[in-house]
Amino acid sequence: MRADHLLSNLQIAVTRPVDQAASLSLAIAQHGGTAISFPLIAISALDDYHAFEQQLNRINTTDWAIFISSNAVDYAMPLLIKRFGKIPDHLKFAAIGHQTAKTLALYGAHDVLVPHTRFDSETLLALPEMQDVSAKTIAIFRGVGGRELMAETLKARGANVYFAESYRRINPQQSAELLEAQWRQNKLDAVIVTSSEAMRHLLQMSKNAEWLRHVTLCVNHERIAEEPQQLGLKVLVAKAPGDEAMLQCLSQLVKHHD
Repeated sequence: MRADHLLSNLQIAVTRPVDQAASLSLAIAQHGGTAISFPLIAISALDDYHAFEQQLNRINTTDWAIFISSNAVDYAMPLLIKRFGKIPDHLKFAAIGHQTAKTLALYGAHDVLVPHTRFDSETLLALPEMQDVSAKTIAIFRGVGGRELMAETLKARGANVYFAESYRRINPQQSAELLEAQWRQNKLDAVIVTSSEAMRHLLQMSKNAEWLRHVTLCVNHERIAEEPQQLGLKVLVAKAPGDEAMLQCLSQLVKHHD
């Protein structure tokens, strides 16, 4: 099968935030598929940054700054640099993945601890640098809410941990009617979901809708697959993070079409 026909005639909904969906949507089109934009997460600034500014007061006594996403970097680093005039020399940086580390580099943070295999909390926590953290102070930069695993694990290892939340995530969709309409017109084969939060939004809006049982959900982590699998839905899990692995995951559907 030639690369330009990897996803021949597949119609695929992409639920990433609009700015994060562009490269994957383009790649889908280049491989013969059709990308349907259906963002289930939108990133928004906070209404009030007072609490975040208060957390920045603790940076001088903080050992590690862990960034959970590129959004956390973009919303937090300008404020941090404005406060201190530059990146504090003593502060060590860690990122959940390479994209987040690349975004940190744009702000001048180049020596960043990053996992080498899967890009998630568990893999970052498994690194040697995250083991002996007793009496260390660690800031977790993230959006409002989210998983507690990172903080709980580091606290259990003796660290002092606090959150610095610099943005919020919202669901920009009122319903899943667009996807249902696409399916009824035979124009929806798969839905890409790359966060647990987006999956929750999708399942809540769709409930037990018939259309959801006839499309394939393509995810990039086993954790995201758990709830839809429990509901008996069709789920494919990409073998690695990134667009290329997701394209390979989607290509499995072409054979079912043939």
